[in-house]
Amino acid sequence: MFDLITELARYNDLMISGSLETLYMVAMALFFAIVGGIPLGVLTTITRPGHILPNKPLNFILDGIINIGRSIPFIILMVAVIPFTRMIVGTSIGTNAAVVPLSLAAIPFMGRVTDNAILEIDQGVVESAQSMGASPLQIVFKVLLPESLPAIILGLTLTAISLVSYSAMAGAIGGGGLGDIAIRYGYQRFQLAVMLETIVILVIMVQLIQYAGNQIASFFDHKA
Repeated sequence: MFDLITELARYNDLMISGSLETLYMVAMALFFAIVGGIPLGVLTTITRPGHILPNKPLNFILDGIINIGRSIPFIILMVAVIPFTRMIVGTSIGTNAAVVPLSLAAIPFMGRVTDNAILEIDQGVVESAQSMGASPLQIVFKVLLPESLPAIILGLTLTAISLVSYSAMAGAIGGGGLGDIAIRYGYQRFQLAVMLETIVILVIMVQLIQYAGNQIASFFDHKA
């Protein structure tokens, strides 16, 4: 037991650094998921037949982008976009490089979450806004997004949790973070204590993200 405690203490600085790298990757990818995924989801919804801006060809393309993006396993995506990653950040190794595939995985995921959240809104609310002369832009920003905000926040929470696990996978190709530590020190050097500590930290991260997401969603849920 004493040897185990001593071994864990030796890697404290490493764990802190790895945790910060993981949080950085998740935060950056989540930012791009918000910037790219939410507009993608909104456009996919409003271009559906019978919605406020029906456009079947455009909807087919947008829906296809989301479906294709969500169907590619993350470990394959990381390898497949290495040339693109090098073009964007100049390297395929490290936390900045890992942000690229993480963002590409998170954007279609968030797009589908947003699409589903908006589709749950009662169509009567949209029709009421249209009958009062609201423009499509006004309907999006004053009806669709406010009404679906709690569900979107919960979707962001789910996306963040998925990104935590994806960031751990990124360690398999030198992406940094806790996954990299678990592989280099825990697996390759047979340091079981390091492996267990990374698992504990990742579990705590997920619990905190879920709790924070639930609280924020409840705050904006005026129906509760």
